[in-house]
Amino acid sequence: MIRINGQFIQDSQLNGIQVTAKQRPVLNNIASNQTVYDFYTLDELVFEVTVRANTTQASYDLLQSGVGFADFEHSTCNQALWTLTREGGFLLKPSVSPQRGIDDIFKNGSMYSFECAVAIIIIFYKATLDSIGAASFNQLFRGLYLFSWRYDEDLHLISHSGSEFLPGDCVYFNNPDFNPLTPEWRGENTIVMDYDLYFGHGIGIAPGAEIIKSLNEQRRPRAVLSAYLENRITHPEYRYLR
Repeated sequence: MIRINGQFIQDSQLNGIQVTAKQRPVLNNIASNQTVYDFYTLDELVFEVTVRANTTQASYDLLQSGVGFADFEHSTCNQALWTLTREGGFLLKPSVSPQRGIDDIFKNGSMYSFECAVAIIIIFYKATLDSIGAASFNQLFRGLYLFSWRYDEDLHLISHSGSEFLPGDCVYFNNPDFNPLTPEWRGENTIVMDYDLYFGHGIGIAPGAEIIKSLNEQRRPRAVLSAYLENRITHPEYRYLR
């Protein structure tokens, strides 16, 4: 349910909200959930819908980019733009704009490989870039460093519990009986694409049951605990980015 400045938006009013065809399903999803989503203004709602739609598009684009999956020890990047740190992170070179650095991952994907948490951060950066434009992005994200959940603080990622997911949310599939020889499969960070459809780097776009099946194939010998979807949601603080 959507509430703007204390007033609930009725179903009859949804069609009057100006969004694109790709953004419309996100708006309808927000409106149909039982959770109440509060906004100060209509513009604030439209901005969140825009970023969420751009997040699902960035997930699809990353899947199509040719980037590889690797643990931190074996991560790779375009070292003309990024410095590969000893811990397996990517530090943007001072002469390179943040916009160019992020876009290069999608344009020259075969030069990059990383694990799923890094993929989520890259997706959130790309969605933000496509939502606020290069000039604002370059000003906001100077000194860009990509490494697990150590993101630029200006992205303002927030996490909370919940079971009603929206497109653009990051949710986590936990694999408690993962094989210690392959710790990168202790779980999978994913982006919600649609109802029961998720993007996970290294797995692709799949229903939840398929992601759980993939993780269960990476468990230790004689494992008894199945992977499962946690009720934890992570996304940027849209109000701050706007």
